[in-house]
Amino acid sequence: MSAFKKLWKLIFGRTTILLLMLLAQALVIFGGFVLINEILWVNWITGIVAVIFLLYLMNSKMDSDFKLMWIILILCLPILGVAFFIFTQFAPGSHTKFIRRRINELEEEQAEYRKQDQQIMDKIALENKAEIGIFKYLDRQAKFPTYDKASVKFFPLGEQKWEEMLKQLETAKEFIFMEYFIVERGIMVDPILDILYRKAQEGVEIRFMYDGTNTLSLLPRSFPQQLKEKGIECKVFSPMKPVLSTHQNNRDHRKICVIDGRCAFTGGVNLADEYINRRERFGHWKDTAIMVEGEAVNSFTLMFLQMWNLDAKEHEDYDKYMRHGLLPELGMRNGGYIVPYGDSPLDNLQTGENVYLDIINKSADYVHIMTPYLILDEEVMDALIYAAHRGVDVKIIIPHIPDKKYAYLLARSYYRDLIKEGVQVYEYTPGFVHAKIFTSDDVKAVVGTINLDFRSLYLHFECAAYMWKNPVVYDIEADFQDTLAKSQNVTMEDYMKMNVFGKLAATLLRFIAPLM
Repeated sequence: MSAFKKLWKLIFGRTTILLLMLLAQALVIFGGFVLINEILWVNWITGIVAVIFLLYLMNSKMDSDFKLMWIILILCLPILGVAFFIFTQFAPGSHTKFIRRRINELEEEQAEYRKQDQQIMDKIALENKAEIGIFKYLDRQAKFPTYDKASVKFFPLGEQKWEEMLKQLETAKEFIFMEYFIVERGIMVDPILDILYRKAQEGVEIRFMYDGTNTLSLLPRSFPQQLKEKGIECKVFSPMKPVLSTHQNNRDHRKICVIDGRCAFTGGVNLADEYINRRERFGHWKDTAIMVEGEAVNSFTLMFLQMWNLDAKEHEDYDKYMRHGLLPELGMRNGGYIVPYGDSPLDNLQTGENVYLDIINKSADYVHIMTPYLILDEEVMDALIYAAHRGVDVKIIIPHIPDKKYAYLLARSYYRDLIKEGVQVYEYTPGFVHAKIFTSDDVKAVVGTINLDFRSLYLHFECAAYMWKNPVVYDIEADFQDTLAKSQNVTMEDYMKMNVFGKLAATLLRFIAPLM
């Protein structure tokens, strides 16, 4: 593509036009508030309303970081702060309300397929009564059952996951479900699409779903129609539109591939060339994934069908896709327990964060973390520091070459408090870490899509798998150690050498971190 064409696309592309339209709306709204601010009686009323909302905030269950941000904003800019608070908290739009209501309906539809086998819970209680709590929470609150006889395979790199997924897709005989946050045509996606096209011709049912942020620049708006013409059902979750609305903040960040209800993939790996290191963007791209086999795949199937049917009117035939009594194949790590689970920004549960907190707080020897973003709320920060104070080996690996400069600055704003309290922070020297893993005490691990930042923990639809006593935990921890050997330890001396302007920028960014 010539330089002129690139410039033309940048100026007149749909992404630029959408952003300009959103900016125009924001300027009109802001200008209106500036004019209103000149009216004396409006200021008096706004002051009273501001006090009411401040009292509401102080007594709400909102995360303390969100509370502090809103309190400062309302105190400094009462009219704008109150209006923005009302817009984001009480007037999210009919679309968000519809999704929340629809999710509740779908959970009721799926209830009989999410029932917990009580014998499995009894076995866990006999093995270790102290560990039963997290399984009860995931079952009773998040509605995700625990499965025994877990069969899991771990992939330390995206390219390994891709190769295995291609093999498994070739074996599909009944259905393929795929749900991804990022999809971009290239070396990774094109062979997948070739298989899907052939399988569709063979009569395999294929459903393909991706997040609406791809409609900005990665995929043409006609992409769903292109797949439909090949016999593939396709849906776009919440396409980006030039209208200011809070529902566009809630993205489908999940990565799920289910094949015949027999095996499922999840992890950090999206469908684009950088995830398999066929295109270099930020040095070496370090990512991870798992393949799950057995009855636990049913939970991934249900997660996919829930998102797929948000806008559906007809009732889903769940029995058609549930599988029971499947035997694990060779090459899998078998044993222990697994809970595939999802997280929703609309259910008033912080499932992803609560699982992470449970791991940190129960750790005895070590808790090891890989995450692309380190934007911590008070609860996670305190838990990490308390674990270090208890003598637990707490290590966190984040990127050395970031994909977002502001995220890197924000992560560094936590370095001083973490390092001085005994938490060890490492940066992956070869490039960018996109993996989202937790391991602890050689017995438990999480692999999924959930980052340690506010967007993942509070605003996105996410998924992961919690594994306990499965030998795959050793594979995940071994990969952590291998990655650690390629990473540089950040010391207090390193922190003190950081650019003073960078530190100042990070401090300012930290104020609005809950929005990032």
